Amino acid sequence: MRKLIAWNVMTLDGYFEGEAPWQLDFHETVWGEELERFSLDQGEDMDVLIFGRRTYEGMAAYWATETGAIADFMNAVDKRIASRSRTRVEWTNAHPIEGDVAEAVRALKQQPGRNIYIFGSADLLETLLANDLVDEYRICLAPVVRGSGTPLFKPGGESRTMSLLEARPLKTGGVILRYDLTKAE
Repeated sequence: MRKLIAWNVMTLDGYFEGEAPWQLDFHETVWGEELERFSLDQGEDMDVLIFGRRTYEGMAAYWATETGAIADFMNAVDKRIASRSRTRVEWTNAHPIEGDVAEAVRALKQQPGRNIYIFGSADLLETLLANDLVDEYRICLAPVVRGSGTPLFKPGGESRTMSLLEARPLKTGGVILRYDLTKAE
């Protein structure tokens, strides 16, 4: 069975974006050769990428006109979009998820293929976590304290314990953390 792996960059105080949508300036503090290689390696490990509507719109707007190895991957990979309001998607190889998102993702995990990833998409991710569909969480911890923004994990959400698989420091000062959600108690 395929794994569903979540990937996000997060500040030390728990935010994945600033107060405004797509305020991701802190990503530059961790970006470098090591994180680029890690990103390309993740691309080789997946064949489906899932987004919520807001993340889809931001990613499509950015990547559709970019060039380079990561842009080539982002534009070519099979993308599934969960949205209650958007029924049409225009980005190359993007398809709307129809019906119940948890059931659709559960069915995707049963299909043959490489792993499935979800980038960003905090609201969708909360739904998938609540349905025990996320197998692994990968976070790049940025050495930044924002003070405010959109929290990656929603206040008042379900308590969850994760088992550390790896902690990889980067030359930029960031740390890639990999957690298993299937073995945690």
